[in-house]
Amino acid sequence: MTVGLSVTHRRYVPYSHAHYAGNLVDGAYALGLFGDVATEVCIRTDGDEGLFASYSDVQFKAPMRAGDVLEVTATITRMGTRSRTIDFTCVVVCRGRTDLGESAAEVLADPILAVSATGTVVVPAKAS
Repeated sequence: MTVGLSVTHRRYVPYSHAHYAGNLVDGAYALGLFGDVATEVCIRTDGDEGLFASYSDVQFKAPMRAGDVLEVTATITRMGTRSRTIDFTCVVVCRGRTDLGESAAEVLADPILAVSATGTVVVPAKAS
């Protein structure tokens, strides 16, 4: 149970998830990934999957597109008796480049912060 514990997942965004023109993916996609990485945080700290209780802040800063590789990180910033406050980031680390060819892509020299958030998870009380 450590403030500062971080967990990172990477995920390729398939073209089947494009929802808008320009192969844009809706912001909820990142929120689903935040739930996944928060689950691993709870498993590591408490041996339980936990329950996502709320977001206190969500900011959509840049577009996510089909063909992106996203890096999602969760970092514990506060530990309560049963609650944990977690800061989340979703960063685009690779991007499809269909302008260069049907399956072309590149690693971004400067990753793009797409979404940031702060949320709270709760875990069961410890048995006495």
